Amino acid sequence: MRRLLVLGVVVALVFGLSTAWAAQKEVRLSIATGGTGGVYYPMGGGMANVISKYISYAEATAEVTSASVDNCLLVGGRKADMALIMADVGWDAYEGKGKFKDKLPIRTLAVLYPNNMHVVTLEGKGIGKVSDLRGKRVSTGSPGSGTEVKGLRVLEAFGLDPDKDMSRDRLGASESAGALKDGKIDAYFWDGGVPTASVTDLGATPGVKMKLLSHGDAIAKMREKYGPLYVKGVIPAKTYPGQEQDVTIAVVWNLLICNAAMKDNVAYDIVKTIFEHHPELVAVHREAANIKLQPQADGSPLPFHPGALKYFKEKGVNIQ
Repeated sequence: MRRLLVLGVVVALVFGLSTAWAAQKEVRLSIATGGTGGVYYPMGGGMANVISKYISYAEATAEVTSASVDNCLLVGGRKADMALIMADVGWDAYEGKGKFKDKLPIRTLAVLYPNNMHVVTLEGKGIGKVSDLRGKRVSTGSPGSGTEVKGLRVLEAFGLDPDKDMSRDRLGASESAGALKDGKIDAYFWDGGVPTASVTDLGATPGVKMKLLSHGDAIAKMREKYGPLYVKGVIPAKTYPGQEQDVTIAVVWNLLICNAAMKDNVAYDIVKTIFEHHPELVAVHREAANIKLQPQADGSPLPFHPGALKYFKEKGVNIQ
């Protein structure tokens, strides 16, 4: 009887502890990211890890997606709790224009890091500038991606129609790099953090001489039509294997977004955790070093979630 009593107590304790642990993790959070060859997926995975580690009641997971356009739809439709997106795509989603039929109830949790447009080709293709893409086979990014949205705007600024002036493929970062290496395309667009693993791998391939095309002179026309979402940036020389010169590019900020219906305390805890455990994100990808308080003031065209605003106000950030 004594043994049975002890066994019963042990079972009750184990069951109680298990129940308590389960209760602590009552909030499940999904983070929509992008393809595995870009920066969104490892960055989202790092965020999921720190959220699960430091928010006692939450468990987060990162999901592979087609990136910004689809991510806005997922969060707007409450099929994902958070997402990484490009600010220009987010603005279209919030306003219900471009690829979005309706206005989506999305809010900014944090301004993350700048998204850098790569226009990638190889030596020997006869392509020295963006206008040379005329008549070539070009990947403009996967369907439903921010790369596609921004890439088409770059082409438009140079007077090129992607459906008439070139043969167009719609591939993700890794697929585009592989297709270029295999001679199936002549160039591709990719918008992401620096460095992007698939671009690095392409540049390091023996017998391949990769080339990045400058396109900073497209910014004025892009801003004229789409507003002050884009700024001129630079991919510094030596960022990628064989890259010998600085490349001027179009830059737009990346955002972490949520649905407007997210609870204020959850949004607050997520943002606080990301900033207070920032070094753990930098250890996952060096682009996380650009996640700072200063860009929060003017890096997002979308309204911030009240929970995020509470945290930034505590840190002295004035967000209009």
